[in-house]
Order: sequence, then C-alpha cells, then structure tokens
Amino acid sequence: MRLIHVKVKPGARTSQLTLLADGTYRADVRSLPTDGKANEEVIRLVSQLFGCSRSQVSIKSGRMSRMKWIAIDA
Repeated sequence: MRLIHVKVKPGARTSQLTLLADGTYRADVRSLPTDGKANEEVIRLVSQLFGCSRSQVSIKSGRMSRMKWIAIDA
C-alpha cells in the first residue's frame, strides 16, 4: 500500500493532479465539495495517474478537509 498526501482545490477550471516540489500532490478539481463529488473526482484523478482501478484508491484521512491522505492498493 502506498500513501500520498494531496491538497485539493475545488472549483478549478480544469481537473489535474500535479506533483509539487515538496513531494505532495495538488489536485485541482472542477467539482465543488458538495455530496462528496470533489472526493470522487480526486479518486478518479489518482487512479488515472497511478494506472489502477478506482476501487484500489481510498481516502484514509481528511475526507472533509482539503488536505488528504490517500491510500493506493496497487
């Protein structure tokens, strides 16, 4: 299992996941943080980047926060 630290910025123009210089990731997502839509989009972006299915990606902490720890079981 791999853990990554992600800072989420909802309401962006485009959705993308960027590796920052400090080793964390920044997820710019178009969705707003209502009804878990931004979290779903973050999971989709992480699964695309790491080439795994969405079921292998989960939010370990920070579900209601912009700073999240995400686990990848690939």
